[in-house]
Amino acid sequence: MLTETVIHRASGALYQPVTEEGRALLDLIDEHLPAVRAGAADHDRAGTLPVDVIEAYGRNGVLGGTVPAELGGLGVRSLYDVAVALSRVAEADASTALVLHAQFSRGLTFQYEWKHGSPAAQQLAAQVLKLMAAGDPVCGGVKDHHSGVTTLTRAGSGEGWVLNGRKTLVTMAGIAKHVIVSAETRVEGEPHRLAAPVLAADTPGMTIIDNWDGLGMRASGTVDIVFENCLLPDENVLLRGVVGTRSDVGLAGQTVSSCANLGVYVGVAQAARDIAVAAVARRKGTPAAAVRTLVAEIDTRLYSVRATVGSALANADIANVDLSGDLDERGRLMMLPFQYAKQHVNKVVPDIVGDCLTLTGGASFTAGHPLARLYRDARAGCFMQPYTYPDAVDYLSAQALGLDHDSNYMNVRAARSAEATKKELT
Repeated sequence: MLTETVIHRASGALYQPVTEEGRALLDLIDEHLPAVRAGAADHDRAGTLPVDVIEAYGRNGVLGGTVPAELGGLGVRSLYDVAVALSRVAEADASTALVLHAQFSRGLTFQYEWKHGSPAAQQLAAQVLKLMAAGDPVCGGVKDHHSGVTTLTRAGSGEGWVLNGRKTLVTMAGIAKHVIVSAETRVEGEPHRLAAPVLAADTPGMTIIDNWDGLGMRASGTVDIVFENCLLPDENVLLRGVVGTRSDVGLAGQTVSSCANLGVYVGVAQAARDIAVAAVARRKGTPAAAVRTLVAEIDTRLYSVRATVGSALANADIANVDLSGDLDERGRLMMLPFQYAKQHVNKVVPDIVGDCLTLTGGASFTAGHPLARLYRDARAGCFMQPYTYPDAVDYLSAQALGLDHDSNYMNVRAARSAEATKKELT
C-alpha cells in the first residue's frame, strides 16, 4: 500500500536504523524473531524466560550489539538504532525486548567508562564488555528491596569490599553471568558514596530468588537478588559521587542507560495496531464509521509516539558524543526531551492498545489473546525509572518553573537513606 511505503520512509519516526552498525544488529535480531513470536504466549502464561532465544542471540552476536567493535562487539552506539531494534523485537514479544534492553543498556553505559573513566574503570569496563561480546548475559540491579539499602563496607583486612542487601526487579538475573549493582558505601569517617560493584554469578553469598509473578512482562525473568557478605576486590567496584552532592552530570548516563527502552513500547503499540487492523480487515463489508474513526485515531497516535520518541533519541545521540561544554547542562539537555517522550509514551501507548481491544471485540478479552498480553505489557513503562510519574512531575515542573530540585533520583534516594541512618543512630 502507498500509505505504508510513505510512512516507512518517514525520517525520524523509528522505522529503520540510521547507522551501518544498527542495520547489522537488526539483521541478526531478525534471524530469531520467528522463534521469539512462536514462544511468546507460552512463556507469558508460564512466566518463564525464553532462555533458548537469549542463548541463540548470544551465539549470533546480538548480546554484544552495544559492545565496541574494538572489544569484539558490533559497535552500535546510536541510541536511536538500539530503540529501533528493541521495537522490532517487542512486536514479537515485549518481554524478550526488555531482556535485550537490559543487556544493551549495560553495553551503552560501559562504553562510556571504557573511553572516559579512570584507568581502573576502563579496565573493568573492558573486561565486562569483552564477556558480553562473547555472548554472556549481563544484568543490572538498581532498585533496592523495601527491606533496606544495598551497602558496601570495607573488608576486615582493609582491602576489598563486602556487599550486603537485596535488589528487586532485576531483569534476566536468572541467566546473567555478571550482575552490576547500584550500592552505597559505608566507611567510618568518610562520606557515603554511590558505587557500582560488578559480581560474577557464582560469587559466594549471592542468591537469586525466583519470585517473579508480574502483571506484564511476565517472560522477562525479573526477580530479586540477595547479597550476604559478598566479598569483592577493589578493582570490581566503580566508585561514583558523594551522596548528597548536587550534580546533573549523571543525568546523561541515566538517559543513555534508559531512553532506548522507549522503543519497546513503540513495538507494543505497533503490534497491537497491526492485530486490530487485521481483525477489522477480515470482516465482510465496509466497516462502520466509528470503527474507521478509531483506526484513523490509532494510526495518528501511533505516529505521534514514533515521532516523539525518535526525536528524543536523535537529540540524545547528538548530545551523547559532545563532551566539549558544560556537562551539567549536557545532562539536562539529554534528560528533558527523554522525559517528555517517556511521559507521552506512558500515557498514549496503553490508550492505543486499549482501543485496539475495542476494535477487535470480545475475543480479545481472554488471557490467551495476544492483545491481552500487550495490554498488560504496555503498563510496565509507567513503573520504570527515570522517572516514574511522581518523580517526572517533580522534575519537569521544576525545570519549567525554575524550582530548586535535585534531578538525580538515585542521589535523592541515597540522601534520604543516609538521613534516615543518622536519625536511627541518634
